[in-house]
Amino acid sequence: MTLHPEAVQLLAEQEALNLPPLSSVSLSDARQRLIEPAGPVLPVQGVHNEKFPASAESIGVRIYRPATEPDQQLNLIVFFHGGGWVIGDLDSHDGLCRQLAVAAHAVVVSVDYRRAPESRFPAAVDDCLEALVWASGRRAEWQVDGAVCVAGDSAGGNLAAVVALRARNRADAPIDYQVLFYPVTDCNLDTESYLQFAEGFGLTRDTMRWFWQQYLGDHDWTDPEASPLRAESLDGLPPAYLVTAEYDTLRDEGEAYADRLAAAGVSVARECVPGMLHGFMLHGHRFEQVDEVLRRMVDEIRRIGAA
Repeated sequence: MTLHPEAVQLLAEQEALNLPPLSSVSLSDARQRLIEPAGPVLPVQGVHNEKFPASAESIGVRIYRPATEPDQQLNLIVFFHGGGWVIGDLDSHDGLCRQLAVAAHAVVVSVDYRRAPESRFPAAVDDCLEALVWASGRRAEWQVDGAVCVAGDSAGGNLAAVVALRARNRADAPIDYQVLFYPVTDCNLDTESYLQFAEGFGLTRDTMRWFWQQYLGDHDWTDPEASPLRAESLDGLPPAYLVTAEYDTLRDEGEAYADRLAAAGVSVARECVPGMLHGFMLHGHRFEQVDEVLRRMVDEIRRIGAA
């Protein structure tokens, strides 16, 4: 399929800004690039920020609660934002978290994990796992009686996948479902999609190389807790919903991870959304595909939650 007309318009708008590469600007300027897209704010019953004590330092979270629907189970989604482990924050993904809360009838806990390069790997993984344990311990207080899910987009999808691997044998970190939106799963920058969409489609190959350098530094990029596609075994992981975008540098590694999950006997619902760019889930006001993806994802979460 050709690029969606709104994707063409989005690229044209970005091109008109004539911004220099992320690698050539200050960290503070880089972090201004990923801000909450314009659009109406979806109302939820409640939103509040809080912090909880953790091993390294306190971790901030933003908690979204949907309006009560007595005929539906209340799920829990622990969400990790994207942004190459370097940019992105609670505000940049506020809209998506609101959509998840409403669509999935879920308490959504968005995690303000430590970012690179100030805090390199595995700081973000450590924070995200601790947030899962903390949120799981609040289920009774929040009246969660449905599924416990981890979710994330891009680098956040990477963190969700790695947290699922770490939590596999932990009683204090239950995961019923993992939702991976166009996840980073491997450090290989030479896949067909990386080469095909290296420039001109939003997320560039050079930008991803810069993100990896900021996140890993001199650490081995093939470490399975950074590149989960290289994990020795994916056996015993929770069911997954894995979404890729047709015009995305990360498409092939996401598809490869879905293949490996399925080969390991993990139940995987997967889709490559035609005509879409990397990051399209943050633009629900522009792409009707966002609501469609969420509807299909929610069907799977509710099926698991009701099991």
